[in-house]
Amino acid sequence: MTERPSTPDWHTLDAPQVGEHLKSPPGGLSHEQAQRRLAQHGANALPEPPRRSALRRFLGQFHNVLLYLILAAAGITAFLGHTVDTAVLLAAALVNALIGFFQEGKAEAALEGIRRMLSPHATVVREGHRQEVPAASLVPGDRVVIASGDRVPADLRLVNALQLRVDESALTGESVPVDKSTEPVATDAPLGDREGMAYSGTLVVQGQGEGVVVATGTATELGGINRLLTQVERARTPMLQQIDRFGRLLAAAILGVSALTFLLGTLWRGQPAAEMFMMVVALAAAAIPESLPAILTVTLALGVQRMARHRAILRHLPAVETLGSVTVICSDKTGTLTRNEMTVQRVAWAGGAARVEGVGYEPQGTFCIGDHAVDPGAHPALRLCVEVGVLCNDARMRAGDGGRRVEGDPTDGALLVLGEKANWSREQGKQDWPREKVIPFESERRFMATQHRAAGGEARICVKGAPERVLDLCRAQWTDAGEAPLDVDGWRRIATDMASQGLRVLALALRSGELPGGRFDGDALEGELLMLGLVGLIDPPRAEARAAVAECRSAGMQVKMITGDHAETARAIGAQLGIGSGKPALTGAELSLMDDAELRRVVQDVDVFARTSPEHKLRLVRALQAGGEVVAMTGDGVNDAPALKQADIGTAMGHKGTEAAKEAAAMVLADDNFATIVLAVREGRAVYDNIRKFILFILPTNGGEALIVISAILFELTLPLTAAQVLWINMVTSAALGLALAFEPPEPGIMARRPRPPGESLLTGLFAWRVVMVSVLMMVAALGLFLWELERGTGVETARTMAVNTIVAAEMFYLLNSRYVLAPVLTREGLTGNPYVLLSIAACVPLQLLFTYTPQMNEWFGTAPLSVGEWLRVVGAGLFVFLAAEGEKALVRRLRGPLAARLRERAA
Repeated sequence: MTERPSTPDWHTLDAPQVGEHLKSPPGGLSHEQAQRRLAQHGANALPEPPRRSALRRFLGQFHNVLLYLILAAAGITAFLGHTVDTAVLLAAALVNALIGFFQEGKAEAALEGIRRMLSPHATVVREGHRQEVPAASLVPGDRVVIASGDRVPADLRLVNALQLRVDESALTGESVPVDKSTEPVATDAPLGDREGMAYSGTLVVQGQGEGVVVATGTATELGGINRLLTQVERARTPMLQQIDRFGRLLAAAILGVSALTFLLGTLWRGQPAAEMFMMVVALAAAAIPESLPAILTVTLALGVQRMARHRAILRHLPAVETLGSVTVICSDKTGTLTRNEMTVQRVAWAGGAARVEGVGYEPQGTFCIGDHAVDPGAHPALRLCVEVGVLCNDARMRAGDGGRRVEGDPTDGALLVLGEKANWSREQGKQDWPREKVIPFESERRFMATQHRAAGGEARICVKGAPERVLDLCRAQWTDAGEAPLDVDGWRRIATDMASQGLRVLALALRSGELPGGRFDGDALEGELLMLGLVGLIDPPRAEARAAVAECRSAGMQVKMITGDHAETARAIGAQLGIGSGKPALTGAELSLMDDAELRRVVQDVDVFARTSPEHKLRLVRALQAGGEVVAMTGDGVNDAPALKQADIGTAMGHKGTEAAKEAAAMVLADDNFATIVLAVREGRAVYDNIRKFILFILPTNGGEALIVISAILFELTLPLTAAQVLWINMVTSAALGLALAFEPPEPGIMARRPRPPGESLLTGLFAWRVVMVSVLMMVAALGLFLWELERGTGVETARTMAVNTIVAAEMFYLLNSRYVLAPVLTREGLTGNPYVLLSIAACVPLQLLFTYTPQMNEWFGTAPLSVGEWLRVVGAGLFVFLAAEGEKALVRRLRGPLAARLRERAA
């Protein structure tokens, strides 16, 4: 990883020290200074990523084992003079390459998504005057002015901050805007706690400020993320790696068997070399599964379509099967596991406390004390808490297509919803108690105050803020019975208890009447207020997320929460969801002290990680992958983009995710919902199952054909199949039949299985045995019938036609066998559960009739019409394969039953 330039820890320095270090006078730099520094530091912009030309990107798509198989098959058919087959195969290769070409073009937009976050303009103070300049011209030492609605144009050390609040969620994952000040903080303060800094690409949501530019371009925090993203290489999916290995082994086996057969035929049997070469070409054509790449592509595409119906959008086709092998899901908290809608869950007042039901911004829910619902109006102190929360408030609720949303601070929005649950809305508050004056919230002051006056002339001052600060302003507390002495220790215990539950705590206070002399400022409020109560707020977990987490565990997957939020909040949410219960959370500061080896050990045992930076998230994903895990990572901010790209299946949020996150991810959740990931994993497992079922279907067909050709060569028999007939079987009937397996629904219990090991071979011991067994059965059926017909005096063309139709009939029956790897297919569900199986069989029947009876096909393929009796023998041979395969499955089930019972006993 490239080291960032050594710079001071700007957040630890005060404003004069920063100005002195950067030689930045209060009146700003001169134009000459700015030009010299621009030449020294370069433009305040992120570099364009290296791009390949369109032609090189297109040609690069052919560097793929799937396309190698297609091109090899095209070469064989071209050599044999079958131009139609060659054209079809080359068209399939071209379509595959075009799909990859366009997908890669989209992926290159990830860095563009980050660059779009940069502000195009900035207000800068130079030579004592404010002026607007292109943001690209900013240099270290410039004085930049920012205000509500601005995007911060560079990394700034703030020297002035008035009611300044900045949304840093894209960088830190913090669920609420950050209050800014000019105070320095500790060296090891995480990014989200550096209140004196404003970072490039973040958004000012309130107030105004001025800051000294301390970093531009690639030296900014945003530039660091951009650098991380360029260093991440997207890994190939487990299935493509397996197909690579499988393809190499298959190619080596075919070449080896073909060469050995050629040598045996020429040297041992004395066959002419030219004749043996054509027979070996027929053998190679029989052994290569030409339809495998096309069926794989179709199966993946169907999986993508099914996932889209579940609101999971796959951006890269092979990623669909990666989901089936996921062993760890690393999830962001805000908006994925939670609703991203702050909610008041608890209100405490002197002598009482109420639980507030309902979540999110919909005003549905009751106030409960114990197990009983209560009317807030029956508790004066509770009622006043609700009213003060609504009155001392600058937010608005807006209705939208996706539900209600807050304009303003999410905490203020939660207080408005609390008022609506108590039947006291913002509009009611404005009518009964119009606002006269306001003291806005400032991070130094840590409270907000408003003054209101009723129609009768009665005044009221409402205050909300940090509990310890509001308590300092209070002289007494209000109870349902009236005014009482202030119990500071009691309030602190309540606040500590709420915070330990992961709640964000706000204090509410009130003064009836104006301040003496009509004053209204922070100093005048000291000792003038009555403490009303505390409210505890949290961004609540999604209702469906806990069930989804439980399903992940039952499916053998770990779930880890990686968030930029505070550790207490992360632990509380994790406990509610069943993530990391009883385990400590690990913070970013602690991660920074660990080397990679220690992190690989720790990451397996810890489930909640808080206050993490982009580097931390990337290290965590890499540590899990180094331990052999297949990692799905979710996120929505630009800070998540490097980890999303590194993960085996990066997952971005569709609604609230940044463009950088979406472009770096392989999958986008249209509903920002963790439960959707679980549905996608289920579909991914089904896709992988269907791919394996297709391979289990197609390989015995090719194996049977190859065995037929090898037997004919070794035993000097008349060749039962010509190369053209082999290609007809492989490219027409096998492809049409095998395609039906792409539509197989997920088998029952698919999410009760553990994830498959990432290094597991496509052909397990059972699969390899099944391929060999069925290959032999097909060879026995077709070759046996062919030799029997020759013995009975049947012509070679007719006997070959019967051999071809026997293989096709065996394929049709074996297609039914292949629907279930072990379960019996002789049931109603087994025979009719996938209508595409029956449709594909029905489609192959007329194809074989054309192959058998049309004069043109007879001429091209050397076939001959068959009689009814000959058809009955063909069907009988195919049925023999079906019954033998079902018998083998029954035997395996019987043998596996006692073995599984012994394993369960041993585990117990």
